[in-house]
Amino acid sequence: MESFFIKSPVSTLFASSLLVPMLLFILPNILVISSLSLCPSICICDSSSLFVNCSGTNLTNILISPPLVVEFLDLSDCSLYSIPLLRNLWRLHAMLLAHNAISEVKNGSWRGLQSLEILDLNDNNITDLGGSFSIDLDSLTHLYLAHNVLHSVMRYNFKHLHSLELLDLQGNLISKLEPGALRSLTQLRRLLLQNNQLQSLRGDDFSVLQKLEFLDLSRNQIQDLPSVLFTPLHSLTFLNLQHNNLRHLRFQTLSNLPAPGTLLLLSFNPWECDCDLQRVFGKLGSLHKISLQDGGNLYCADPAALRGRPITSLDTRLCVAETVTVLVITLTVLVTVIGAIVTAERRRKKSPGSPGREMYAQD
Repeated sequence: MESFFIKSPVSTLFASSLLVPMLLFILPNILVISSLSLCPSICICDSSSLFVNCSGTNLTNILISPPLVVEFLDLSDCSLYSIPLLRNLWRLHAMLLAHNAISEVKNGSWRGLQSLEILDLNDNNITDLGGSFSIDLDSLTHLYLAHNVLHSVMRYNFKHLHSLELLDLQGNLISKLEPGALRSLTQLRRLLLQNNQLQSLRGDDFSVLQKLEFLDLSRNQIQDLPSVLFTPLHSLTFLNLQHNNLRHLRFQTLSNLPAPGTLLLLSFNPWECDCDLQRVFGKLGSLHKISLQDGGNLYCADPAALRGRPITSLDTRLCVAETVTVLVITLTVLVTVIGAIVTAERRRKKSPGSPGREMYAQD
């Protein structure tokens, strides 16, 4: 009877059907137990080793080997001069590398991190991202590069970041965006570029950012805004242009904003309060899709007679009167010129030496 039970196909099938669920239950626990034993001694791991915290430790000369099941790895403030070689962390979702001394990102730094969604490189010494920076970061949604030493954003830096939703570049030395630098970021919702050295922007710099909701360009050196710059931004709800070098503003630049409601900040710019600028701000009230949040803090820098005056306190009727005066003067000059031409032509025809009189005399 015993031998029959062992050799029976039915019993073999029954045993196999029990074995598979048991293995599915046991294997994950084996992985967790083995990962606990691999937790770096200088780090702190939670009970499942899904969270590994090594922040504040000196890892300069230490090769770190976090558990393969780790999902959150904190390597911030670890005196790192380069990105640690991490392989096969296929479950890693977030990695913090802020407050280190990393100066470059080498090719292949993110190999095997196909699940990485959050990457924090704030407060490092990165001067150039290089052409291979975004390779293997196809799943990345949040990228923090604030307070580094970047001077420009090149067209190949973010080539593979098709899933990116937040890009933080504030506090760098960025003076230009190369044409097409943001072309791959079709899912981007938040772009932080404040505290840089941007002086100008091209009309197509934001051409693919149709999902962008938050744009901060404050504390740059921007002097002019192309009239079509914001035209592609159908989802924009917040736009900060404070602390730049804007002296003039085209009404079309703001009226081209297609979003149904955008909060706008424009204060702390050296506005030249001529009649053109006054007319622009006078018409802003008719744009219900734009809400100027700091209108009471807009002050004139020029002309000298208006320096320090709030733009909202200026009497736009003076500009209307000035416009009428200019039109009257222009019309008067035009009539005078036409009259002078007609008079000169009549005198020419009546003069003794005119061609008409000579022909009449010959007849």
